Parts: sequence; C-alpha cells; structure tokens
Amino acid sequence: MTEDDASHRIIADLLAARTGQQLTESRRWRVSTALSGLFRELGIENVDQLACLLERPGDFQLATRVVEALLNHETYFFRDHAYFDVLEKSVIPELADRRSEDRRLRIWSAGCSTGQEVLSLAMIFAQDTARWADWDIQILGTDISAKAIAAAQRARYSQFEIQRGIAVTQMITFFAEDGGGWQATDSIRKFARYAQHSVLDYPPMPSDFDLVLCRNVLLYFDTTTRRMAFDRLASAVRNDGLLMLGAGETVIGQTDRFEPAECGSGLYRPTTLAPRTALRVA
Repeated sequence: MTEDDASHRIIADLLAARTGQQLTESRRWRVSTALSGLFRELGIENVDQLACLLERPGDFQLATRVVEALLNHETYFFRDHAYFDVLEKSVIPELADRRSEDRRLRIWSAGCSTGQEVLSLAMIFAQDTARWADWDIQILGTDISAKAIAAAQRARYSQFEIQRGIAVTQMITFFAEDGGGWQATDSIRKFARYAQHSVLDYPPMPSDFDLVLCRNVLLYFDTTTRRMAFDRLASAVRNDGLLMLGAGETVIGQTDRFEPAECGSGLYRPTTLAPRTALRVA
C-alpha cells in the first residue's frame, strides 16, 4: 500500500465512522476535488499531508470539516420531477383521504441537504391554500451535515440554485429577490422544520410519519449499514404510510421491513414497525 493509499484509507475510515458512508474506489477520484478548498486554507497540497494533520490527537474540528467537505450536497428543486408528479397527483391525495378525520400530515425528508426537497413539497401544499387551509401539515428536513441544515434554515438561494428545477411562476410566487439571491417566503417556510440527524440514528418521531423521502442517501452505504438504515426508516413510518427512495435505490433484496407499493415507482410500504426513541427537534 502506497502513502497515498494509506492516506485515502484514513479519510475513508473517518467518513465511515462519522456518517456510515463508504468511500469506494469509484468515488475516490472526487476526494481531492472536494477537499481542494480545505487544502488551500490549510496551506497543503495533497491527501498525504491532510492525513498527517488528521493523525494529530484531539483535532476534532478538522475531522468535522473534512467530513463536511466530502458529503455530497447535490440537490435542486423538484429533483426527478416525475417523482413529484406522483406525489402531488396520487400519493398526497391518497394520504389526505386516509387522514381526513384528524386532518394532519407529517412528512420527513431524510438527507434533505440545503432544503430544496422540503420546499418543493411545501410548494405542493402552498399552491392550493383552500384545499389545505384547515390542515396541520409539517415537513421535517434532516441531514447529517450541520452546514447543509444551516443553509436550509436560511432558505436563501443563489440565482443558479433558484433556476434549477423551479418554474418562473413558482419562483416569483414563493420567493422574494433579495440582494442577488432569492429568499423563500413564509408561505412555504411555515411548513418546514429542520434538524441535524443521521438516518442511522433513531428516527425523529417514531411511527408518526405519513410519508418519508430518503432519496439518493442509501447509495453510499454498504449492505449491513443500508439494512440498519431501513430498520430506522421503518420505525418512523406509520403502518399505512409510505417510503420514497431515489431512482437507483430499492428495498428488494435489501430488507424485509418494506415492500413495493402499487402507487408508483420508488414507493414502498412498511411490512413491520418497531417504535424507537425520538430525538429533540428545535
């Protein structure tokens, strides 16, 4: 094993320990790119030098910054638009029928990154205010990245970010231009809450969510870790609730806690549930 290989292993072990994500050979190419800003700030040139710094005892802050830099925050509004069409036209109306007596919906966006998925869901409700006027609707966004959650809570997006996936009418209806950026208005922010959280931890509200979105998160886990994540997700969903995964993800052959649902691609229903301890959400 070369010094470079050993250094990458130190970084890979750090990422796995903090997040459960695997830094596979297919992802190794992006390490130097993702860490380039940190290299410049620290006055170093490569992963070998970074590994030496990480080996110093007690430098927890540097380790946290390395992990933050390696996390994939790729997201945009209404990502994979066909999935949101299914949610808007089929899934949410069906859930509303089931909850017609208590008029309450709880949705969890696990791995929400900087908040675009949460606000995309919020727009579905906000664009039909009469339909949802007397409903109690909360959308919880969580992510393991403190940096991403802070950005989601600010709900302010650059010109580049606001143009990704969102229609002009939605942009001018639900966002206000603010000094070169776009600030989400209270019409959609009122639905959103955020907390830092790992999908491998016990769920925020056990057995309480009508719909959980966990898209493009499980791709980075090995088989054992992915099975643990499915156990956590299963204990969060109500018995008649639904889980939505990303296009490249499935429960088939991965877990016995979910099975495919009939209402659309990427949607799964729980087979068994186990209540868990909740975390506090600010």
